[in-house]
Amino acid sequence: MTLDPPWQPPAWSLDPSRPLYEQISRLIRTELACGRLAPGTRLPPVRELAVHLRVTPNTVMRAYVELERDGLIQTFRGQGTFVSRDPSVVTASRRALAREAVSYVERIAESMGMSVEALIRLAKGEDEGGDSA
Repeated sequence: MTLDPPWQPPAWSLDPSRPLYEQISRLIRTELACGRLAPGTRLPPVRELAVHLRVTPNTVMRAYVELERDGLIQTFRGQGTFVSRDPSVVTASRRALAREAVSYVERIAESMGMSVEALIRLAKGEDEGGDSA
C-alpha cells in the first residue's frame, strides 16, 4: 500500500507578535475550514514540516499536539499524522475561525466606542451621514 504524498502548506508569513505554534495550528485550521485540506489527508512529518516552515521540530510538535487535543488530527504510530476523517472537523474549524473573527470585530468596535452593528454599517457606507467615501 502506498500513501498519498502529504499535504504541503501554502506560503505563509511569520507574525512575530504571536507564538509560532499557534500560527501553524491556525494555518492548518484555516486550510481545513476553507476546504483546501480534506479529512483523511496525511500531514507532513514533524521534522519535514519544521524544515519547510523554518521553525524547530518542537514548534511543529506543539501545534500537532494542540490540533490532536482538539480532535482535528490523529497520529497513527508508524503511519503518520492525518486530518481526522470525522466530517464535523470542518464545521468545528469554521466555527473556531468565525468566533475568532467576531471577537476581533468586537474588539475593534469597542475601541472605537461603537457597537458591532454600527461598525458594520459604517464599513458598508450605511452610516447616518450617508457618506460612502
